[in-house]
Amino acid sequence: MARDEPGILIIEDDEAMREVLAWEAREVIHDVTVAPDGRAGLGAFHPERHQIVLTDLRMPGLDGMEVLRQVRHRAPETLVIVITAYGDIPTAVEAMRAGAHDFLPKPFDRDHLRAVLRKALEVVTLRSRVADLEDRLQWGERSLLFASRAMAEVVDRVDRVAASDASVLLCGESGTGKEVLARRLHARSPRRARPFVAVNCGAIPRDLLESELFGHVRGAFSGAVRDLKGRFEQAHRGTLFLDEVSEMPLDLQPKILRVLEEGQVPVLGLGAEREVDVRIVAATNVDLQEAVAAGRFRRDLFFRLNVVQVRIPPLRDRPEDIGLLAEHFLEKWSPGAPPVLEPEARSVLEGAPWTGNVRELENACRRFCLFARDGRVTGAMAREAVSGSVPPPVEGPGSRSLWDIERAAIEKALEESGHNQARAARALGIPRHVLLYRMKKFGIPPGPRRS
Repeated sequence: MARDEPGILIIEDDEAMREVLAWEAREVIHDVTVAPDGRAGLGAFHPERHQIVLTDLRMPGLDGMEVLRQVRHRAPETLVIVITAYGDIPTAVEAMRAGAHDFLPKPFDRDHLRAVLRKALEVVTLRSRVADLEDRLQWGERSLLFASRAMAEVVDRVDRVAASDASVLLCGESGTGKEVLARRLHARSPRRARPFVAVNCGAIPRDLLESELFGHVRGAFSGAVRDLKGRFEQAHRGTLFLDEVSEMPLDLQPKILRVLEEGQVPVLGLGAEREVDVRIVAATNVDLQEAVAAGRFRRDLFFRLNVVQVRIPPLRDRPEDIGLLAEHFLEKWSPGAPPVLEPEARSVLEGAPWTGNVRELENACRRFCLFARDGRVTGAMAREAVSGSVPPPVEGPGSRSLWDIERAAIEKALEESGHNQARAARALGIPRHVLLYRMKKFGIPPGPRRS
């Protein structure tokens, strides 16, 4: 995904000089914001918009050095250019040591100013291109493919928080792509050059999880024959992905909370703690708030992980993505030309519940590549592939299939809302476009049935 065009923030207390700087800057950079002093400038500063800051050093109140320090703290990749008085070389040197990208001595001519701004713009543009190339190299075949508005909103939310260090909680059913989104977060963050370390809290035995996370020294316990660097230390200055975080043992949770709050890891057997700097991304396929209410998960740890929550809709609620993903997987797993997805097959796939979500769809497409005849995926093949995705009806008198239950729920919601689709969708807890899709799938008319 391409970055937006860079913008510049100009901070200058002299009004006439501020207007001159803004006028000349617009010849190089279209998006220009101005501020009359350091405090106003920091208030207007937006890391995603202002990738270049041009500030005078000598200003009343909050001076340029403090602006430089705070901008560097909030957005280390933002380029700061400082304006210094003629001959004030020591101040310029101090600013460069503090992280300034360049300096502009007064008085200056327009050609010099534009040359400095063009140089900064080239650096920002080059960084953006390198980041895009790194994304492509890192993602490869795991790129996010979607056509639905629901998934576009999820990706937009992920991209918006990527540049921060805020903890992110990814919520969604198994197979919806939580780890793919976690890797996207890391790839678009300032930590992208550092490790991304994933740990499945439900896959590691309870008695080994603490050692895996914190590490240990030789002889810390029976069987510890060598030093082991824990996952927290492995992810130092990078991102630690805690998958299935709801499976974390209750007695280990306060230790995790302490590490997150203090940035110190208690290495087993060391008798001391080691400093770590990690960004936490956690994922869960259960309702953590319910787990908190039931006493299975600590409330304080939940709040620490849930700074930003991203809910990933199941595949069945975004049918617009199914055909696109299916064609991608057919191309991915076919040894030659990928088989063609016939319209009937596409319709069947789009109407399936996909209880295993994207992972289940990919496995179905792998089977299509193995068994497709004449290079085509037929409706019959698709129906056979999705038959296992629909839970079988419960044996016994009066039992109904999932299809019947879902249709009845939609019909009841429509009836109780007077066939107001917006109110019915809210009652069912789904977006209106998903309700319309389900109504079409079940053959439910938009208005009341007429006898």
